[in-house]
Amino acid sequence: MTIHEDAVERYFAAWNATTPDDLAKAVAAAFTEDGTYTDPLGDVRGHDGIAAAISGAHEQFPGFEFRRTGTPDAHHNLVRFTWDLVSTADGSAPAAGFDVITLAEDGRITGVAGFLDRLSGA
Repeated sequence: MTIHEDAVERYFAAWNATTPDDLAKAVAAAFTEDGTYTDPLGDVRGHDGIAAAISGAHEQFPGFEFRRTGTPDAHHNLVRFTWDLVSTADGSAPAAGFDVITLAEDGRITGVAGFLDRLSGA
């Protein structure tokens, strides 16, 4: 697995963590301490801010998980990939988008620029 693929795996592990303890561990594994996450709905910094954004998404869409779609595209310290937010109950996908992540030398994420292609029920 490349550093890029590993970063994307850890990113989705954070977004799909289901308990506060698992979320804190996954965010720390995926992001640098001063990492940022910015999308049309928010702009946060640090592990606590990122964990809060993820928790907010789970509160808004209980029973959903983020799934990578397609193959990530990467060069240097950048990775872009697409995703769907999918119901584990019925497979519906009310949200989709793509993210671009920037990696630190240790492979953790220093920043995320998120873009929404579809969002319903917000």
